[in-house]
Amino acid sequence: MYTLDDIKRPVSKELAEFENYFRDVMKSDIPLLNFLIKYVLKRKGKQMRPLLVFLSAKLFGEPNKSTFTAAAMIEILHTATLIHDDVVDDSHQRRGFFSINAIWKSKISVLLGDYLLAKGLLLAVNNHEYDLLHLVSNAVKEMSEGELLQIKYSRKLIITEDEYFDIIKKKTATLISCCSSSGVISIGMADDTVQKMKRFGEFLGIAFQIKDDLLDFQNNKLTGKPALNDIKEKKLTLPIIHSLSTANHNDRQKLLRLLNNSSMNHHRYTEIIDFINREGGIEYANNKMLEYSSLALSELDSLPKGEIKNSLTDFVHYTNSRKL
Repeated sequence: MYTLDDIKRPVSKELAEFENYFRDVMKSDIPLLNFLIKYVLKRKGKQMRPLLVFLSAKLFGEPNKSTFTAAAMIEILHTATLIHDDVVDDSHQRRGFFSINAIWKSKISVLLGDYLLAKGLLLAVNNHEYDLLHLVSNAVKEMSEGELLQIKYSRKLIITEDEYFDIIKKKTATLISCCSSSGVISIGMADDTVQKMKRFGEFLGIAFQIKDDLLDFQNNKLTGKPALNDIKEKKLTLPIIHSLSTANHNDRQKLLRLLNNSSMNHHRYTEIIDFINREGGIEYANNKMLEYSSLALSELDSLPKGEIKNSLTDFVHYTNSRKL
């Protein structure tokens, strides 16, 4: 069994210091902003991205001020994109709690997200971390492109597997590869090592997103979002894409009609799930997740052995086995 506590152990000291550092970085002189930021911080996630930054740095050396800057930048910008996503998706839940959008509505949500984006960029500029600034800014650009592509395809309900992988590389894998490569950049490693860790993060990020897509088909209250949420939003994920590609013409048209129906109910959801299971969509997506996880692990083969490498290996396995 892979647990985050075990994975975090080799960098537990750095993560504890980061907690205080991040809280200080996020402070504002404006009371409303401070109130909103405190609400966000109290409901923060598992900090998997800062964890990946510190593990990647410590695999080759000692984390330093640049490493803390990189981890904070990524966490700030990631938080900003989540707040904006909740506005775009009109989502009222985030990690099992009310979203900023649910309580303070879209205007404040958008402004808070904008503020955090600026805060993250200024953190890099003020610390003269221009390589990190370029890396993270590019990640935000790619994520935005990925989200826009997904909206485009969800409206048409037509998407190929290649287009799906292009979307998830942009919207998820880019930021995770940014974590693993920025940790290495922060301690001044050579470009070949940076590229290796970037590939590791990209493969891990693809596996991570496929797992997210699979979790959507489970009745799991831990995720903080309702089951089959992607279907409700007409997002075609890998289990559905594969099922559509293998089904006969009549069954394919029937599924498309079900997906396109604006008044979903339990019976229609059951029909969709039965169709996907019959066509092997869940199994296919799971195998693809394991395939990309193996590619991530292969990037670690030639790297230094020890507890840090073990934690990165366990991080990949944890991604596959997580329940939320």
